[in-house]
This record gives sequence, structure tokens and C-alpha cells, in this order.
Amino acid sequence: MIHRLFAVLAILASALVISSPARAAWHKAESDRFVIYSDSRAEDLEGFAELLERYHVALELETGRTVPVPSPSNRLTIYMVGTRDDLRDIYGGGARSAVAGFYIPRAKGSVTFVPNIQFRTRDIGRAQTGSRYSRSATAQVLDPALSTLLHEYAHHFLIASARHAMPRWLSEGAAEYFSSARFNDDGSVDIGLPNNERAWEISQAAPVSVRQLLDYDLYRENRGNRYTAYYGRAWLLFHYLSFNPQRSGQLVRYWQAVAAGMDSLQAGEQIFGDLDRLESELRDYGRQTSMSGMRFSAERFRIGKVTVTELSDGHAAMMDVIMRSDRGVDDEQAAMVAADARLIAGRYPEDAEVLAALAEAEYDAGNDDAAIAASTRAIAIDPTVTNAYVQQGYALFRKAADAADKEAAYAAAMAPFEALNALEADHTQPLIYYYRSFTYRGIAPPEQARFALERATQLAPFDKALAVELAAMKAAEGDAVIARYLLAPVAADPHGGRQSRFAQAAIDYLGRLPEGSRADFGALRDQFEAAVDGEGGEDDS
Repeated sequence: MIHRLFAVLAILASALVISSPARAAWHKAESDRFVIYSDSRAEDLEGFAELLERYHVALELETGRTVPVPSPSNRLTIYMVGTRDDLRDIYGGGARSAVAGFYIPRAKGSVTFVPNIQFRTRDIGRAQTGSRYSRSATAQVLDPALSTLLHEYAHHFLIASARHAMPRWLSEGAAEYFSSARFNDDGSVDIGLPNNERAWEISQAAPVSVRQLLDYDLYRENRGNRYTAYYGRAWLLFHYLSFNPQRSGQLVRYWQAVAAGMDSLQAGEQIFGDLDRLESELRDYGRQTSMSGMRFSAERFRIGKVTVTELSDGHAAMMDVIMRSDRGVDDEQAAMVAADARLIAGRYPEDAEVLAALAEAEYDAGNDDAAIAASTRAIAIDPTVTNAYVQQGYALFRKAADAADKEAAYAAAMAPFEALNALEADHTQPLIYYYRSFTYRGIAPPEQARFALERATQLAPFDKALAVELAAMKAAEGDAVIARYLLAPVAADPHGGRQSRFAQAAIDYLGRLPEGSRADFGALRDQFEAAVDGEGGEDDS
């Protein structure tokens, strides 16, 4: 690692960029950690997948953390949806939505949606070490959508590599710090470059003090309806604490104190010292014309093979349905998506990917028998299409809830998950639904089922609903300490809405229980929902 000085305005949009053709053939790029769907050219998509794998390695090198290669179905799926209008349409929120990309973490497969990202590719041959960097992309984060994707993947990485709760400023500051990465022609990667977009924000938006960063409730009380410099100041504080030699180690000690249960503002006062002095130092730091960054040389990067395949005509035709289903639909949307899926499946009745997508659309629309029929046909055509097993299992589980013979119904519902487990041992859904095959019947899960849920949570630490489910299991066993540990990151999520508020209520409740007491989360949730509804049901997400 080599310290380097970079000018604040060094990242200029001077490179030519190319956009993928508007209606080109759809391709799927697969690497160790990513699955990318795009209508970009195959060679461009391969280079882009390599860029993301290099970014992951750079995160490991910078943080000193290692994240194991996920099982195939637990890789991050990235959809390049087309134009920003296409992204806004999938995201929802109306014509005024300014979203540049979004990320949905979940155990059944985390997804990110971005517009077609502009980048350039250049054949730079082989690095001196012989590592393969052909068609690696040079990307100085010229496209805001790429910056958004890097930001969201930084969140994904940080959650996957550490279970401790992160204060919001620390989480967002770290993601902003990493999102300004630069990928150079020689295969090296720069991390911690000045974030020019946030530099503008700091100078133009409403100011945010260090105390407001450390105390999110204080920030919310004072922000009003103004556009604030919260993200910019979070980035600046993270960068300053990372590179100022006089404050070496303070950032780590601060996070350790917060993870141990100390209040964020209290931890800041204890670790950082005089906050007024830090405020003054940070103000001066933001006025500098140059800042330090980290460069990792090409020989430090080893990435696996990237495979790019062209989608079948049917699979390509179904991509809009697939993306909308993966985004999540309400009842009205589900009916429309299912209708579209049936039309496409009628044209491609022998395409297993099409039928698996149809099964998901039918399940979302509440049509369990149709979902089971479509998934059965998909599996018969191609037994490697894992989503077909998942959707069949979902539908059978929902039907089992109303079955007269629940034991037989849930045993049948587990069959597709058992088949899926044989295909992919670390797929999360068989593990989760094995546990639920007992709890949904009101039966205490055996040890093996409890272990299965714990394993699923290890594989998908970013799924907060799953963390709450495991916390409920631990609380019912009388292990309040572990339950509160699991709930802490959920409660700290500023975008978690009701779920975060419930997690905090559960932490408070568990803290009042005598040691070793068993807690009933079902009754606690009922009380919480009644209280929230009594307040008008407002959601702060």
C-alpha cells in the first residue's frame, strides 16, 4: 500500500465513455460474488464484472477483513435496468423520484438496481505478474450510478464482514469513502480518493456538526426540511480519522466502544476528546486542496473467472417481469406482472427460466396452484434452475397453513427445499424453511432445525428480518444476551422503519428481564404493533 496525494478535483470527466446499445441482446455475467444482467455488449459486461471483483478485493485489503466466497444463489444480483426513467419506474415513488440506484439486502438473494452504467473498457494486456486484466475497465466513477453501486456494495461488504451495529454516520461515511474508488489502466485500484460530489455538498448544503453526526436523534431534531451535508460531513470525518496520524486508531476504538453498548455521542467524547476542537480540525481539513488516499498495486489482485452468456429469447423477454418481481410488488402490481408473465410464457412454453419467473409471478399474485404447476414444469425441463424450487416451496408452505393434515402438508412443502439443498448445500431458503416447518405448526424446533436457522443467518447477515427471527429463537431459549446482540444492528438501521423500532423495543424489553428468562416475541410484537397503530401507524423509513 502506498500513500498518495490526490487533488480534490483530480477526478475529471475527461475519458470517453460508451453506453450499451438501447435494445441490444441481454447478457448475464457471473463471477464469484456477482451476477449481472444487462443489455451491454458481452465484452463490456465481462470487464465490468472484473472491475467489481477487483473492488471487492480492494475492500478486503483496505479493511483487513475477508468475506468468504458466497454460494451461487447468495451472490449479489445486479440489474442494469436501462435509463434513469426505467429505474424510477421500477423503484416507484412517482415522477419526482431522484433515485440513482437502490439495494435490497435479503437472505433469498440480495439485489441492486441501477441504470445502464457508462464505463469504458480497454485491453491493457497482462500485468507484470502475469495476472489477467484484459478488458478491465478504467472507471474514475464518472457515472453517478456507478458511484451509487459502489456505495451500496460497500454497505453489503461491511455488514457481511462484521455483525456489530454501526452508527449511521460511520456506516454512510465508510460507504462514501469507498465509493470514490478509481480503477487504473495498470490494474491498480485507488481507495479513499476525495469525494468531489460530497465536497460540493459540504460547501453548499445546510451544515451538520460533529455532535449531530454522532447523535442521530439530535441531527433529526435540527435538520428540518433542509438539504443537509450529512453524507458529506460523514465522509469527511471518516476520511480525516482514517488519515490523520495524530488520531491513529481512534476510529477503531470508537466503533469498538459503540459495539460494546456505549452511546455514540458518549463514545465520541471519550475517544475523540474535545468535540469543539475536532469540529475546528474538520473544518480546516475540508478546506485543503489535496488529501491522502490508498493505492493497491495490480499484483495484489487475484480474481476468479468471469463467465458471460447471452440469455435465451424467452429469458430476455421475461426480464422486465423478473426485475419487477425481484423489486417486490403489492397486490395490484402482482396481478399485472402475473398477467404479463402468462403472455410471455405462452410464447416460450419450454423455457425453464421463463417458467420459473412465471411461478414467482403467480405466487406473488396469490395463485399457489398455478405457481406449483409452472415450477414443476420448469424443474422437469431444467432441474438446475434453483428459483423454481424456491417458488414451489413458498407456494406449498402457504397452502400447508390451511391443510387439514398439517404434518403431511409441511412434509410435502419441504420436498422442493430438500431437493434444492441437495443442489446447493448453502442455499439459505432450505435452511430457513426447515426451521419454519416446525414453528409454523407451533412445534418447538429440534436442535438441527435451530442450527439451520443460525447457519442461514451466518450466510445472510444483511437480512435484518432473519436476524430478528433468530433473536426471537434465542430469546425463547433464555439467551437474552445473544438476542440483544442480534437485534442491535437492526435497531441501528436508520432506514429500518417499524422493524428497527420493534428491534429497539425488544432490546429494551429483554434488558428488563431477569437473567435466563424466556421471552415470547410473538406477544411482544402484538403489543408493539398495537402501540404503533395507536400512534397512527407512522413509519419512519
